[in-house]
Parts: sequence; C-alpha cells; structure tokens
Amino acid sequence: MSDVSELSDAPRRTGTAPSVGLRVPTHEDAFVWHRLFDDPEVMEYVGAGVPNELSVYEELTARQRRHDAELGFCLWTLLDPAGEPVGLVGAQPWPRDWGPTGEIEIGWRLARRAWGRGYAMAAGRATLDRLRAAGVPSVVAVIDVRNERSMAVAERLGMERAETYSVPGTDRRSSCYRVGL
Repeated sequence: MSDVSELSDAPRRTGTAPSVGLRVPTHEDAFVWHRLFDDPEVMEYVGAGVPNELSVYEELTARQRRHDAELGFCLWTLLDPAGEPVGLVGAQPWPRDWGPTGEIEIGWRLARRAWGRGYAMAAGRATLDRLRAAGVPSVVAVIDVRNERSMAVAERLGMERAETYSVPGTDRRSSCYRVGL
C-alpha cells in the first residue's frame, strides 16, 4: 500500500461524502493519536473509558505497521480533506481473548472535532472494499451498547447486530455487528 491513499465515496444522505486519506501509521502517529484521543468524550466507550498513555499508542502503531506488512490492511491514520490527521479507521484481527476471537474487526476512532463530517463512513466503506479485495470473507465491529453514533455507522455500512458480550472486568456490554463481504 502507498503511504497515503485518497478516498472519496458515493453521495451520502445529505450530500457528497468527504474525500479523506488513509496512511499506514508511522511512529510519529503514536504521538498524534495520543494527542487526538486525549479527550474523555472520545474515549468514553473505549477500553476503560479514559485517555491512554503514550506507550499504548506506540505499541498500537507498531502493531498496525506489522498488520499492514503481513495482512495488507491495518488501522490506518485517517486524514481529513486538508491532509490533517483526525483519527484512525481500518481493520485488524480481533485483539482480545473474549468476544469474536479469530475474526477481523473493523473500527474507527475520531477526534471530537471530526465527528459528524462523514469521515468514518467514507473511510469505513473504503476499508470494506479493501478487505473484500484482500479476500476477507466477513468482518465484525464490537461497539459499546451506549455508543449510538458508532452503532449508526456500523448499520450504514450494512452491518447487522449479531450478539452482545459482557466486557470482562467491567460492567459494560458491547454489541457485535457482522457483515459478509
């Protein structure tokens, strides 16, 4: 995959989808992701619900570079139409020992300033296209049951709610959405 690829999508409900870019995350993107996601509202439905330490993003970006090299897909750094990083979008093997183990998970996380602009949909559709081209037969999205925005994105991507998991060590529940490719 090239360093950055431009993506645009078919028209959305309220106009044309934005042209966004995806790039394999660099080591520097660990710092970018740490800054973008250092927001309790962004992290409300992720992990423990609080911003992560920089070391989490250093490990995550390194793992995504390995996924790209080995699988041809990863969680990419999402770039807005001006080329500025605004989040991450892509897919990776489900990384936990609970839930849909052995499956490929699609996911997105955007800085709050990028919410509601259609970026997750444009990049989500491009991710599904790339996974289809890579021969991935199906994907899942595991979403906190309170996260209405992400559930709406999954449904607009054609995914259907399949099962619900209790998240170990928490009082949270997550719905697993599925779609065949």
